[in-house]
Amino acid sequence: MRWAYFGVGCFTLVAGFASGGMLGVLVAKIVGAVQKCPADPETGAPCNWLAYAFFGAIIGAISLSSIALARLRRSERSPTSE
Repeated sequence: MRWAYFGVGCFTLVAGFASGGMLGVLVAKIVGAVQKCPADPETGAPCNWLAYAFFGAIIGAISLSSIALARLRRSERSPTSE
């Protein structure tokens, strides 16, 4: 059963990293608009987007993996009704 934890953990780590990074960039766009920070004219990237993307990716990877593994363990412990 440990391999199932490994597989779910690795998959959700990658998915959480990507989705958290995208949410971090969204937060950077909102903060940049509120602070009236001009975006990059070539790409449209907000100011300081890399910091927001990095921390969002770390938070997303940890939180999604933790939630998925906790739900998997809880479903294994509970008796199933057939």
